[in-house]
Amino acid sequence: MAMNLAEKILAKAAGRARVSPGEILTCCVDLAMIHDSGGPRRVGPILKRWDVGIFDPSRVVLISDHYVPAIDDETRRIADITRRFATEHKISNFHEAEGICHVVLPERGHLKPGMFAVGGDSHSPTGGAFGVYMFGIGATEMAGVLATGEIWVRVPQTIEISFDNAFGPGVVAKDVMLFLCGQLGMDGGRSEAVQFSGSAIRALSMQERMTLSNMTAELGGQVGLIEPDATTAAYIHAAGADAGPLDHWKSDADAVRAAHYTYDAAALAPHVAAPHSPANSAPIGDMDAVKIDVAYIGACTGAKLVDLRMAAEVLKGRKIASHVSLMVAPASRRDQDAAAREGTLQILVEAGAKLYPNACGICAGYGGTLDDDVTCLSSTARNFKGRMGAASSRVYLGSPYTVAASAVAGHIVDPRPMLAEGKRP
Repeated sequence: MAMNLAEKILAKAAGRARVSPGEILTCCVDLAMIHDSGGPRRVGPILKRWDVGIFDPSRVVLISDHYVPAIDDETRRIADITRRFATEHKISNFHEAEGICHVVLPERGHLKPGMFAVGGDSHSPTGGAFGVYMFGIGATEMAGVLATGEIWVRVPQTIEISFDNAFGPGVVAKDVMLFLCGQLGMDGGRSEAVQFSGSAIRALSMQERMTLSNMTAELGGQVGLIEPDATTAAYIHAAGADAGPLDHWKSDADAVRAAHYTYDAAALAPHVAAPHSPANSAPIGDMDAVKIDVAYIGACTGAKLVDLRMAAEVLKGRKIASHVSLMVAPASRRDQDAAAREGTLQILVEAGAKLYPNACGICAGYGGTLDDDVTCLSSTARNFKGRMGAASSRVYLGSPYTVAASAVAGHIVDPRPMLAEGKRP
C-alpha cells in the first residue's frame, strides 16, 4: 500500500509495516524537546506527583530561550528551576541561553530524517523541514511522554502544497506562508499533515525551509513536512551529525492526498499581514503605506542567519528613518556569531539597529515589549492582539526584506525597488 511521508514515519514509530489515515497509534518518541517556559516548571511537579523519572534522558533536549536573560526574581527562579531539572534528571542535552529552541535544536544536530518527535511549543513543526514528524504538545501530554516515551497519535491525511518554477527577487519563505494563511486561512491545514513540494521549495536553503514548516502552525496543520534531500544531509553533516539513508523518507507517487494545492512561485509577490492575524495578509502592492514606529527582526521565523542576511542586503549603505526603532534579536548565538564574522551584523548596526538577546524576546511578550498605540512591522510568525505588548499596539507581519526596507522608508513598502537599486553596477 502506497504511503505518504507522514504515514511512513508514523508506521516506524508504531512498529508497523503500514498505517492508514484515521488510525489511532501508540508511537515511541525518538526525541522530546522542552523549554524553560512550558518545561521543567510545568512538567516537574507532575512527574513528582506521579513519582516517576524520565524514560530516557538522552532523548530529551532542554533549551532556555523564553525567559532569557533573567531580569527579576521570577525569571531568575524559572532559570534556577530549569537548571536544577537538567541536573536532577541527568539531561546532558541542555542548551542555556544559546538561542531559540526551534533554531538551536537542528543547529546542534538533534534532528534527522524519519524521526518522530514532540516539542513543548506550538512551533515545533519546524522539525518537519528535516523530514521529522514533529508537533507541539501541552505540559500534561509532555509529562506523559517524559515518563513513558510514548504518545498516541491519529494518523493524519496529507495535504500537499506545491510551488513550481522559482521565486522572484525579494520573495521568500515568509511571503509564502503569509500568502497561504491568506488563501487557505488559519485552519487550512485542518490539523492534518501538510507537505511542501515543488521546484521552488527544493531550491530553498534549510533555514528557509524551517520557516515554512514552522508556520504550518499558523496554517493549522499538525506537521509541515519537506522530503529530505542533499540540502538536508549537508546541513545535518555541518551540524556534526549523520542524516542517514534518505531514500525511504519520501511520499510514494501514488499515495492518496486529501488535497493538493499548486501555485506558480514566479507569480508570488511580497506579502504583509495586517493586525491581528497572519490570515489578514495581502500582496504588498495592495497595502497602504502604513507609518511604523518599530521594525522588529526577531523570532524563529525571522532572525536566523539567512534572515539577517536579507535585512543586511537592504540596509547596506542606508540608514533607518529617524522616527523608527529597529530591533534585531538574532535567533541563535551561533547565527549571531556567523553574522558578525561575515560583516552582516555590522551592516545592521551601522544602519541604526539595536541588538537584543538571542531569545524569543517580544515575540513571546518578554523584554522590551511594545507600548500603547505603537505600530510595528515584524518578521515574527504571529501578530495576535496584545501578544507582543500593549493591546493597543498594532503589529503587521512581513519578511526580513520587507521589515528592513520599511525601517528605511519609515512606512510599509515593497522591498524590491531597494533590492534592485542595491544590485546596480
